[in-house]
Amino acid sequence: MKKQVVLFSSLIITVALLIGVASCKKKSDSTSFSLSALVAQLAGGNIDLNAAASATTVPSKPTIVATFSLAVNAASVNSSNITLLRDWDKKDIPLTVTPLGATVTIVPNEELGNGALFTLTFPAITSTDGQSVAGFFRTFTTVGTFVPAGQIAYWNFEDNANDQVGSYNADSIINITYTPSYKADAGKAATFDGTTSIIEIPNGDQLSNTPELSLCFWMKTNSVGHIDANGKPKGHFIIGLGAFHGFEFEIQGTYADCKVGATYDCIAPATSGHDLDFTGDGLTKDNTGWKACTFCKLLSPTPAEGMVALLQDKWAFIVYTFNGTTKLATMYINGEKMKEEDFNLADPSLNAATGLIWDGTAPDVYPRLAFGFIKSRQGSLWATQPWGGYTLPTSNHFGGQLDDVRIFHRALTATEIDLMYSSEKP
Repeated sequence: MKKQVVLFSSLIITVALLIGVASCKKKSDSTSFSLSALVAQLAGGNIDLNAAASATTVPSKPTIVATFSLAVNAASVNSSNITLLRDWDKKDIPLTVTPLGATVTIVPNEELGNGALFTLTFPAITSTDGQSVAGFFRTFTTVGTFVPAGQIAYWNFEDNANDQVGSYNADSIINITYTPSYKADAGKAATFDGTTSIIEIPNGDQLSNTPELSLCFWMKTNSVGHIDANGKPKGHFIIGLGAFHGFEFEIQGTYADCKVGATYDCIAPATSGHDLDFTGDGLTKDNTGWKACTFCKLLSPTPAEGMVALLQDKWAFIVYTFNGTTKLATMYINGEKMKEEDFNLADPSLNAATGLIWDGTAPDVYPRLAFGFIKSRQGSLWATQPWGGYTLPTSNHFGGQLDDVRIFHRALTATEIDLMYSSEKP
């Protein structure tokens, strides 16, 4: 009897030991719940979003896949608790979130834009067996230089003058060469000889008829040999849509002045032409400037010297904006506001301006956008003026380079313009 008790006790101990060993083995073999990978999927190879350094080449419409070590509890993730925040304007990008097994696929519902920083944030996520991962975030930057949303037209002059986002392709290209641009990443620029070079684009009036407009471009003048019949420096007509009948940008031969001329849609009379001039003299309505001028930067050491240093024979990033709601017309150079006018403070009828408008009529001018001159070759406007006739070598033909011309039918913000310049500058 005693022997049976001993055997029974030994059996109990053995079973207990086996259970303990099995329990320990099960615990040590169990998989902990963790993030295994986070990538932006590409046909040519994925981009690691979980690396030590923040990724900088993510496409503007990415498919992001988070892979975990265990199956994810689908109830713990959705488009509300996974967020994608754009840094520069703090916009929360809408997402489509799809959990499936051990993966969570995240697709933005809109284009993210180029050259922008984003923060992707995950909540605390649980696995199907009840384990959890604490919330975490990762940052990344989309590929390319920063470009705001809403481009209507874009010419990058990579051996052609085609519109890269719309249908405003050039139908006439005269004596244009394509040469290295303001930096290697910018590729090529259109180069104008200062006497005959011009690019013409039909249907330009459609670009001008808008409540809001932003015109952005890089340019570099070439003043060497750019003189008139009297040996004086010629001006540069860089961009023109029927001259002031649409909009135009020009620089004086002495570089003392640059301006955007445009026609604005007003109540009475129907249109009003106006020049947004910048001379770097710092004059505003508060110190004897025009009463609608609310800001003008003072360049040093003198305005004339400052304008030359800013614009002569060097690359500059020019932006003009007009907002028909606020009635603000603004010029930026190299990302910095140089001149602003508030048309609310102007005389009638300019203070009734609601946007820009094309008001040209043939045979005076035609609705064709020109790069390299103030208007297209068609039209009789200034045809006999020594500075204004296309066929005259003394005219203010643009001599230099032009690149990355962008047109928006909205007024870009100062932040957007600064980001564009900062991401594009050499």
